[in-house]
Amino acid sequence: MNWKKIKHKWWFKYVGNIYFLVSLIFVVWISFFDNNSLLVHYERKKELEKLENNKAQLQIKIKKDRAERKKLQDREELERFAREKFYLKKEKEEIYLIEYQDSLKQQENE
Repeated sequence: MNWKKIKHKWWFKYVGNIYFLVSLIFVVWISFFDNNSLLVHYERKKELEKLENNKAQLQIKIKKDRAERKKLQDREELERFAREKFYLKKEKEEIYLIEYQDSLKQQENE
């Protein structure tokens, strides 16, 4: 095809227009090459969703910890917690840890 035939095609009027070319370059630049491109927006959106999920999980954990802290205001609960978690004892008191055979197997696997 020579230049005259291409020049008379219906699509050449649009593609050959300087405004169309500049707009096309602008759209491609904004979509892919700019610092705030669509790809960057997509990555940031995924990161934001991940952070919101993390925030929701942490808020649930905060509620549980607040309830635990409120429960530990009672002296008996505080003592029970210290005995269970930290193996604390009163003076002249002995603690015996009883481990069952199946619990020992789980510890070896971990």
